[in-house]
Amino acid sequence: MKSHIADFLICPGCLPEQIGLALDAHESHGVEVVNGVLRCSRCRAKYPIAGGIAILLPQEHDPPHGTKSRYEEPEVVSSYLWAHYADLFSDEEAASAYSEWAAQLLPGAGFALDAGCAVGRFTFELSRKCDFAIGFDYSRSFITQARKLLAERRLDFDLKLEGHLSEKRTIKLPEGWDGGKIEFIVADAQALPFPNHVFSCVASLNLLDKLSKPLAHLKEMSRAATKAGAQILVSDPFSWSTEYTKEEDWLGGSDLGSYIGRGLDNVQVILEGRSGELSSPWTVEHRGAVWWKIRNHENHFELIQSRFIKARR
Repeated sequence: MKSHIADFLICPGCLPEQIGLALDAHESHGVEVVNGVLRCSRCRAKYPIAGGIAILLPQEHDPPHGTKSRYEEPEVVSSYLWAHYADLFSDEEAASAYSEWAAQLLPGAGFALDAGCAVGRFTFELSRKCDFAIGFDYSRSFITQARKLLAERRLDFDLKLEGHLSEKRTIKLPEGWDGGKIEFIVADAQALPFPNHVFSCVASLNLLDKLSKPLAHLKEMSRAATKAGAQILVSDPFSWSTEYTKEEDWLGGSDLGSYIGRGLDNVQVILEGRSGELSSPWTVEHRGAVWWKIRNHENHFELIQSRFIKARR
């Protein structure tokens, strides 16, 4: 973790209070903290930094049943590496989702946040739009791969063909992608370890329908964004499932709870402040859809339509 990131991290366990964290670096290489602890002076929580990865999960963090183990599995990590970076090694099946999402955002000064960044592609895209980009995910395996690519600028991985057969693939970052403008951490999308009004650009891609409290996530993203001059991009296939979210907490696709009807329409209602959930509403500028593709093996792909809203305030 880059040491200067500690200056604006807060304790996710003490929210909504904004309690800063003290950095105790045990091992550092230049500006990079390899091993250490981030300590909260109020609740006494200790958040470890191990292998360069800061792990900022509140103690009550409890991913939905099966979620944590699934996103730590090597085959799943490999599938996401392909989904994020296949265009960089000219795979003929690669989709253009990340460049299409990035095209929705205007360049500008300030910090950007990529929520549920998985293996990091959109964080790299955001770093080309702003002064500094932070990506986070609750999967340590995802963040480990993202940080390895960030540090070494290339990553070799096994890509499944079928059964137990696989072949090597290599991701190489393009020239001009500045790794000094990026950080990856482990965090909870529903309890962000960042103070109010820090980020001029926030993004949440294919994450809402995988959270136990999707409304809490939207409120946290809005809280972390600046009150003026901010951009937000929310994109999701709205594949609601009780595997991840109780039906009454879905933001669409049900007759239960406060948000009946379609998810994209309800996200717009929430962002515009019409539901009363946000104190600083957004102005929706554009709605659309992006086709995102994930590869399970050579003969099995999932094609997903992710519907997005881009807004400003």
